[in-house]
Amino acid sequence: MTDRASPPDDLPADRTEHPPGAPATASVPRQRKPRNGDERDRIRRRLERLLGIAATEGNTVAPLRNGDEIFPAMLDSIRAARNTIDMMTYVYWRGDIATGFAEALADRARAGVRVRLLLDGVGSLKIEKDLVERMEEAGVIVAWFRKPHQLSPFKQNHRCHRKVLVVDEEVAYTGGVGIAEEWCGDARDSGEWRDTHFQIRGPSVDGVAAAFAQSWAECHEDLIGERDRFTPQPPVGDAVIQVVRGSASLGWQDMQTLVRIVLESAQHRIRLASAYFAPDAYFTELMCATARRGVQIELLLPGPNADKRVSRLAAQRHYETLLECGVRIFQYQPTMLHTKIILMDDTVALVGSTNFNRRSLDHDEEVMLAVIDEDLTATLHAHFDEDLARSERVDHARWARRSARQRAKEAAITPLRRFL
Repeated sequence: MTDRASPPDDLPADRTEHPPGAPATASVPRQRKPRNGDERDRIRRRLERLLGIAATEGNTVAPLRNGDEIFPAMLDSIRAARNTIDMMTYVYWRGDIATGFAEALADRARAGVRVRLLLDGVGSLKIEKDLVERMEEAGVIVAWFRKPHQLSPFKQNHRCHRKVLVVDEEVAYTGGVGIAEEWCGDARDSGEWRDTHFQIRGPSVDGVAAAFAQSWAECHEDLIGERDRFTPQPPVGDAVIQVVRGSASLGWQDMQTLVRIVLESAQHRIRLASAYFAPDAYFTELMCATARRGVQIELLLPGPNADKRVSRLAAQRHYETLLECGVRIFQYQPTMLHTKIILMDDTVALVGSTNFNRRSLDHDEEVMLAVIDEDLTATLHAHFDEDLARSERVDHARWARRSARQRAKEAAITPLRRFL
């Protein structure tokens, strides 16, 4: 299928060379790769020294693809909660899944579990008021992050984009999913968005919990309660994880440093999937410099089903520069692509809530996990291959011949670039 949503897409696009992948629900068979201790130690030391954030050992990370896998896992953890539930999200909209989460949270609150829910004041405006009332009546403590009418116009641009669920201080979830019907299903058609979320166990749960606590502390006077146990997390796996938090403030952030380290450390390939792609001039040039030194870079971005036309134009504004540097760009065809994943070589995966755009890197509160684990990286490479099989590659020569109208549209969004 050729994307007809914009003038340049009237030009034929090349199909990816990758063979069709298995269905998203199928397990991906793979052989365990030998671990490269030197490479793991090298990137770990770079991340720890340059970010000043200690990584933890002994973790497990389970990728969950699309609503059919993500929502049941999250709801099962909520329904099994015995002591505490902390949940924050940017998007909490409408539909059966929104009602299902509200009922599950309310049920555990009535059972005596301490339940805290933090909603972004802009992203969750669509939530039904009666759902909030029902949760609060059941004992759920609901707080709002920076409601627009309570802020100066300047501060309204800095949002809480983190998606975090921590249950009983033992299991955590983070990634790209919002609580809305758009994320239900298995990316079978344009009504079922493609996304990946992650279940985490082990010592790094504390880092994810800290992302919740940081945002909660701004919105609620009670930070520590009787239910908080602060028990040590026992090791449960082999993954090394560094939890990095982006802050809704001004200046160079840890999130930018994290991405820079990964790009500059890559030796063979970078693969990036982002729902919203609009880097500044610095990161555009850094990607080009990475490609020029022989690192293969593949970008997987939304295609004709992008939910925000202006965001897609912001991405297309960078296509020509990146294609000239040898970066390969693919547009996902079946539905809206909402994943946020960066893979470096066969060693590191960056996963979490962060898009590769100025809003995530400059303005919003985000959380990203730098996971050093060959097994997880191999699985995500396999998922990436399957997504490429459902994508169309942007041809450099054809893109260079795009219409004047398309070029004008790309130029028109330039004044908005710092907000995208």
